[in-house]
Amino acid sequence: MRAIFGRLVAPLMALLLLSSAAAAQSKVTVAVGGGACLCYLPTVLAKQLGEFDKAGLSVELVDLKGGSDALKAVLGGSADVVSGYFDHCVNLAAKKQEMQAFVVYDRYPGLVLVVSPKHTAEIKSIKDLAGKKVGVSAPGSSTDFFLKYLLKKNGLDPAGVAVIGVGLGATAVAAMEQGQIDAAVMLDPSVTVLQGSHKDLRILSDTRTQKDTLDVFGGEYPGGALYSTTAWIKAHEKEAQALTNAIVNTLKWIHGHSPEDIMAKMPPEIVGKNKELYLAALKNTLPMYSETGAMDPKGAAAVLAVFSESSPDVAKANIDVSKTYTNAFVERAGRSAGAGAK
Repeated sequence: MRAIFGRLVAPLMALLLLSSAAAAQSKVTVAVGGGACLCYLPTVLAKQLGEFDKAGLSVELVDLKGGSDALKAVLGGSADVVSGYFDHCVNLAAKKQEMQAFVVYDRYPGLVLVVSPKHTAEIKSIKDLAGKKVGVSAPGSSTDFFLKYLLKKNGLDPAGVAVIGVGLGATAVAAMEQGQIDAAVMLDPSVTVLQGSHKDLRILSDTRTQKDTLDVFGGEYPGGALYSTTAWIKAHEKEAQALTNAIVNTLKWIHGHSPEDIMAKMPPEIVGKNKELYLAALKNTLPMYSETGAMDPKGAAAVLAVFSESSPDVAKANIDVSKTYTNAFVERAGRSAGAGAK
């Protein structure tokens, strides 16, 4: 009888242990501003490598059209954290909405202003965009901010350009190839995909490397980061730390592996059918990824300076940019690092 009882209890105990382990994993929903975009690769790769699981998190990635949609998901309560561009934290500070980035994975924004192959003849400079239709991922996204900044910098009124949301992936490439728009702010792999079909593709502005970023902004300019409301971060320090640990380990893994190794870990639907073009785009993008996850205070100040130039609301808001990010979680991740990603 005792033997029978033991045989019955053992599987029940195993089930209880499994369920308690699952319960121990905190659930976090991360809204991504376009998962196929290489600028967000560290977030997707962290999931693929199992880094979130190792950090004790059950993470659901929700893929959306652009950064503004990801932000709306968090502000609306359907997601906890945004995987998107840091500049939203600065922009929202002008509206007294407190958002804070806690781990930065892009040192450079990777934004590229490209002319549609069908309109190369008439558009030779940014000044030629007056009165034209220009695509962005979604109105109010970082692609839109970048466009407005470049237009103002070149003496154009942003209101004189028709801004059209075209997404970041295949929809943006199709809109460009069909000439539905005259130009677009794009990110890789879409830029490299277009270059693969159109060798004479005209690029008006490029921020995929340090040199190009310095040329455009006059300083380093952080792009993608994990951020949330300061209220969520204060109430979920354990989860914010776990997310940071996962991203920091993933960044170390990226810089310790070849582009081919990285591509092999990415979901096939993101890589697409043309692996050669994806690999070429990935090689273009690798310098963009942070090695540490930390925010450069000078980079944050550059974001504020750019927004102050292009947005009157930001200019007069007297924003303390140091409150729009924290390096505390990255510093703790650095101190506790040991095993890392294998």
